[in-house]
Amino acid sequence: MQDSVKRRDYGVVTPDILQSHDGLTFLRGIIAGTIPNPPISRMVNFHLAEAEPNRAVFEGLPQFEHYNPIGSVHGGFAMTLLDSALGCAIFTTLKKGEGWTTLEVKVNFVRAMSKDTGLVRAEGRVIHRGRTIATSEGEIKDRDGKIYAHATTTCMIFPAKG
Repeated sequence: MQDSVKRRDYGVVTPDILQSHDGLTFLRGIIAGTIPNPPISRMVNFHLAEAEPNRAVFEGLPQFEHYNPIGSVHGGFAMTLLDSALGCAIFTTLKKGEGWTTLEVKVNFVRAMSKDTGLVRAEGRVIHRGRTIATSEGEIKDRDGKIYAHATTTCMIFPAKG
């Protein structure tokens, strides 16, 4: 990964810390290293690379450890990157105290990835943000812009308590 030499801390924050940030500030904290990366990002070998209003980008490096029995990177690798990018695009729209969860994801796999694919980027963009439902779309591409998968998601928004 282009900044794989950057030291990353992994962990989960308390609900109080999570609730004290709006979504965009929280995600930018992960990028800056003031908030830990989620443990899954270490296991799957991906990280949050960019976050701006209505948009989030994750980068990942498919490796042999991600292979399925038929000799290519398991679709779960692409699904994990896309679920993260699409969900975090919606997360950027949340105010302090709001929460969200994924209701469904629809993925189309366009071509297989291998350990030789190199760095891939999953970009998510908000399509619609309502009071309780939000949708987003995105895709995974390599450095040359070749698409590997594309997806849409629907997330539920939970209003702030109080």
